[in-house]
Amino acid sequence: MKIKKALITAAGRNQRTLPLQTLVDRDGAAKTALAIIIEEALSAGIEQIGVVVQPGDQAVFAVAAGSHAGRLEFLEQREPLGYGHAVWCARGFTGDSPFLLLVGDHVYVSTDGPGSARQLVERATEELCSVSAVQPTHESKLPYFGAVGGRRVTQHPGLYEVIEVIEKPTPTEAEQRLLVPGLRAGHYLCFFGMHVLTPLVMEILGALVHAAGERGGVHLSAALASLARRERFLAFQADGRRYDIGSKYGLLTAQLALGLAGEERDDVLAAIIEVLAQRKV
Repeated sequence: MKIKKALITAAGRNQRTLPLQTLVDRDGAAKTALAIIIEEALSAGIEQIGVVVQPGDQAVFAVAAGSHAGRLEFLEQREPLGYGHAVWCARGFTGDSPFLLLVGDHVYVSTDGPGSARQLVERATEELCSVSAVQPTHESKLPYFGAVGGRRVTQHPGLYEVIEVIEKPTPTEAEQRLLVPGLRAGHYLCFFGMHVLTPLVMEILGALVHAAGERGGVHLSAALASLARRERFLAFQADGRRYDIGSKYGLLTAQLALGLAGEERDDVLAAIIEVLAQRKV
């Protein structure tokens, strides 16, 4: 299974300006979040990148992509009918190919070794199926993420066979249906904002979109729950962390993570210590 296409969603009402925010990357260069996400995809061997945007946003996103603009194909989500609908809007771009899916309001940071996208693509290529990146997450964060339940794949650390998928479960739902042996108490496998998906996902999303009609509200998690019942579907605990730049202090947290993972880590630490030392107790 060759994964050469990537899709970045950036059409959400509260999401569309976030990829345009500027951060200082690990190499010390100022870049937009969009450019950082594009480079994450390129590091995984991706050759074609589609970006789902609202109508009229193509020009500003092309500027934000900088030197990578020529690699992008823009796809419009004309109505805000949900995240799953946004992904489905790219069906013509993905075609019959598996694809890497990223969200435009997350920055992914790995401290050592290959990036999270490359890890995920390599795992999906080896396993020949859809694989979603996940991260152990405390139950207090469940209202913000989709989550999975399943069982560990023997002799494959960090790899799980997905049995259940629930969008933003309550703690009670998670305790009843999403417990995974080996995780700390009160922690669940929540989506990382990064997936490698087979073409079957688009077929499933199409049925959900047509069933929902104009009321919308189509969640990707619903399609992934159906996928788990129809073909092999795995979750992979990638070596890295996701930073939601749309959350409170999310942009600040992402910037700190990038700085501490970069070549100028000592300077960043010194600056943090200086700020802390100046605070009045």
